[in-house]
Amino acid sequence: MTRLIALLLALLTLSLPAHAADDISAASRSVVRVVTVAMVDGEVVGFGHGSGIAISPTRIVTNAHVVESAAKYPDNVALGVVPSEGQKSFAGKLIAIDTARDLALIEITEGRLPAAAIYTGPLESGADVVALGYPGNVDLATARSANDYITPRTPTRSEGNLSNTQAVDGVAMLIHTAKISRGNSGGPLVDQCGRITGINTAITRADDGDSPFAFAISGRELMRFLADAGQQYTSVGTPCLSLAEADARDRAAIDAESRASAEANAAKDAAARLDRDLRQARAEEDALASRENRIALAGVFFVIGALAAGAGLLFYNQKNIRNAKIAGGAGVVLMFGAAILFATRPDAHAEIAQEAAAVATTATPKLAQGNLLCTIRTDRSRITVSATTDVPITIGKDGCVNGRTQYTRGPDDRWQRILVPNEEATVTVASIDSTGREYRVERYLLDAETMTKARETRAADTLKSCTANPDELAGLAAQQDAIRSALPATPNERLVYRCQPASGSAVKPAAAP
Repeated sequence: MTRLIALLLALLTLSLPAHAADDISAASRSVVRVVTVAMVDGEVVGFGHGSGIAISPTRIVTNAHVVESAAKYPDNVALGVVPSEGQKSFAGKLIAIDTARDLALIEITEGRLPAAAIYTGPLESGADVVALGYPGNVDLATARSANDYITPRTPTRSEGNLSNTQAVDGVAMLIHTAKISRGNSGGPLVDQCGRITGINTAITRADDGDSPFAFAISGRELMRFLADAGQQYTSVGTPCLSLAEADARDRAAIDAESRASAEANAAKDAAARLDRDLRQARAEEDALASRENRIALAGVFFVIGALAAGAGLLFYNQKNIRNAKIAGGAGVVLMFGAAILFATRPDAHAEIAQEAAAVATTATPKLAQGNLLCTIRTDRSRITVSATTDVPITIGKDGCVNGRTQYTRGPDDRWQRILVPNEEATVTVASIDSTGREYRVERYLLDAETMTKARETRAADTLKSCTANPDELAGLAAQQDAIRSALPATPNERLVYRCQPASGSAVKPAAAP
């Protein structure tokens, strides 16, 4: 049965497209078109649209001027939100508006969107940025009917560079060269990792050949607006690195740790050798002293025995047979004892016991058990959109994690579980090394089609809890291999955590069966 499941899953993955893991494409799936429709007596009298971006699964940020008519005439102007993927558009509700900052917050009453993260780190002049949204001039060139404005489609991207930050009417603005037009209003300006750095709001006029520049409300102003609105959001402050840069930095960190470990082991070995040499010298001194004491004692016994034998001979000549026997016998015993002591004298050189060497084993390693607290290692991670708070993990018997999630041993000897959620457009590969010292999370931000097929693959074998059944474990491993083969070659994020025993607990080391 398990082999049949594995075969079916392998065949299924042939139809799963492995799109490239692109951070800008992932951010694009959080971008929406914001539509306003003015109605009077049941007739459409006005239509407007702009862009926006989801900062939670149900909340979208846009410009205040995009939804200004809905704020002024709530009974006559309807708000609509058109996602970048799927088949449906959704009704929107205005939650908050700040005309001074030109920002507004919209909520959708149904559906869910992938949420983007806000970048909170420093921005340098000349940094690469990308504008995402629905420019009106592109719509004019491509739209054939009004339905095209309410049909989900991928936003347009435009690349440029950050010039500087300037205050405009007391609001911090990012000036950049990414090309935008009417319709981009409310859409995000993102960095190369897809994090929001600003919200596009205006452009300069290009009269008499002047070069156009664009203005985006800074992330700092956006976060203040969201705080005033009581809206939670995800923020990331780590610099944007390519996966190649992150891999190089990870390798450098691993190499540095290996060198430090090798130096520590060399120092430990040197200390052990010095201790062994000192113990060897002391053992040899003790052996020499014992040898000399044994020889001296044998000499004493021999001399006393010889004297006793001489006394026995004297008593014999005096016809004192009884005393002659006693003295002679004592002399013989003492000289015999002297001979034994001399013959059994210790060697002048002693060998101390050698420490037992570790014996390598080829047995399959088991996963360590216990309660862990895992802390992010920013020097080994590529962080784009995720929070990096500490992660508590409880490892039970046979790879049961947190009492409910079954992990299996992968080809790299790490214990892993691939998580395919029903709501979020993210596949997560979580893995732990067999010692329980390193926890790794790799996230793939995928398009709707790939997510749907990944969910179908996951549903082929529904293991909802931990198990020790070999057939169920084999089925889970086959399912995970099928999902992994459909994923892009590289993840969007790689979070590496260092794990230590949680306070007041101990970790049972991994053992070979």
